Amino acid sequence: MSIAREHRIEVVRSARYFTLGPEDASANELWFVLHGYGQLAAQFIRVFDALDDGTRFIVAPEALNRFYLANVDTTPAAERPVGATWMTREDREREIVDYLGYLDRVADSVRARVPDARVTVLGFSQGTATAARWVARGDIRPMHTILWGGFLPPELDLGEQQPLRKSQLFIVSGEHDRFVTTERVAEEERRLHTAGLSYELIRYPGGHGIPRDRLKELSRRLSLGA
Repeated sequence: MSIAREHRIEVVRSARYFTLGPEDASANELWFVLHGYGQLAAQFIRVFDALDDGTRFIVAPEALNRFYLANVDTTPAAERPVGATWMTREDREREIVDYLGYLDRVADSVRARVPDARVTVLGFSQGTATAARWVARGDIRPMHTILWGGFLPPELDLGEQQPLRKSQLFIVSGEHDRFVTTERVAEEERRLHTAGLSYELIRYPGGHGIPRDRLKELSRRLSLGA
């Protein structure tokens, strides 16, 4: 019996991203915000309305893989909500390479419009791993990296040459976030301390989400250079 062989080709496909803020070069800050599992960029970017004061250009790329969130056996197709995911465990490394290339292309396009803006990368939930990999392995070099409701992916090499060391790193989560337990936070802190990687941990009362008041508070700090 013949053995199935795997083959690969590269294809051209379209991708989308959403923006808030001035489209000209007047923005002082450029924020790339990466959504979590099962979210869509158009919905996720609405959280950042709180930052849309004319000084920031906010960009929300959407993950390349979309899927139905509802049970396909019981919900009619027209009624099924749709979400997106950055990757699954299937063909994992190729998925990562693909989305890093995609994010780099988005950044190249956007930064041509706001070349002098200070860059912040924020990832939420599943997007925290995506954001961290992008800073670590892509072409983006942000002033600030914010991981909200998640952590650095376990496979990252945190050695002296790690580009994350050149970005001010914030790890932010609600004290009642079901995905970010006290034990998991302590484990991550031990890892970062061992690696000698500077970061700031911010905990607040709340669950798995991005409260607008906490987001505005942190953004003000970054604008002031804190």
